[in-house]
Amino acid sequence: MASPLPSLKILLIKNDPAGAEEIRTALTVAGTSSFEVEWVRQLSDGLASLSKKGIAAVLLELSLPDSEGIETFDKLFAAAPDVPILILGGDENEALAKEAVGRGAQDYLLPGHLDSYSLPRALRNAIERKAVEDALYVEKERALVTLNSIGDAVLCTDISGNITYLNLVAESMTGWPREEAIGKPLAEVFRIIDGATRKTARDPMEMAVAQNRTVGLTVDCVLIRRDAFESAIEDSAAPIHDRAGRVIGAVIVFHDVSAARAMSQEMTHSAQHDVVTNLPNRMLLNDRISQSISLARRQHRPLAVLFPFQVHQRFAGTRGRRPTSAIHFQTIAGWRSQLRHRQPPGRR
Repeated sequence: MASPLPSLKILLIKNDPAGAEEIRTALTVAGTSSFEVEWVRQLSDGLASLSKKGIAAVLLELSLPDSEGIETFDKLFAAAPDVPILILGGDENEALAKEAVGRGAQDYLLPGHLDSYSLPRALRNAIERKAVEDALYVEKERALVTLNSIGDAVLCTDISGNITYLNLVAESMTGWPREEAIGKPLAEVFRIIDGATRKTARDPMEMAVAQNRTVGLTVDCVLIRRDAFESAIEDSAAPIHDRAGRVIGAVIVFHDVSAARAMSQEMTHSAQHDVVTNLPNRMLLNDRISQSISLARRQHRPLAVLFPFQVHQRFAGTRGRRPTSAIHFQTIAGWRSQLRHRQPPGRR
């Protein structure tokens, strides 16, 4: 045999004793004994009852001896925003009841819906709906805390390409506060270019939605902040799906790689250039010569490679490394004034 449902304590705030008794009867007839009704006639008494906790829902009449109109709801809602409130309305003040719903009430009930079937059902629906809303709110807050705690920037758009969310890192990197960015086109907030060509990079949201898969950002991607400051970024964009599997937007996750990219370029430069002259060393010089030979063959042109070995040998044996380096620099300066950009000097 199933155990009986626990009683739900309902606070009824209504001035009319006959009307209050009618509601109490509707909630305590056979089959609906899961409700326990506490009746008070004034708002002040209702607020006192709410302070004791344990109230599952409130049935509120807006016209009371100590409060009148929409202010009655506002005061009650401010005191207990987590308790579902149903407005007891009449045909003459239905507009006022609807206004209360717009301000946070769960629903409103007209006199014809206070019977032993409609009233308990409305109360249960309101209590369950409020519980679901609270659970969703908690999950949303947990998700926001998580997104704001990670080190990467996170940016979301709807299917039209308008911003729906930025976490704190994304706000900092784009220069756009969330409140200002929401609803704006992605291209206005997330301005990215190709670092090599300086041309506008492809929209990652469009690619993710069109291909319905995770895509990487443009290689050598640069983000231009709202104040025109530039930072190198990398990472990916992915489509967002609803429960039916339909694409409803995209999420872009990115992070600043300016320091890593600068270090990589510096290491590459150091590995390929001579420490003394800053010219391409043997590794890069061999690569440049190979490219030049291939180009000369394709264009049927002659190719010249100059090696000042005798200059180096003459001064290295008699004057030491410092004078030799000076001679190198003088020689290099002379060469550079005569060579085109595609004919770089190097040190072998």
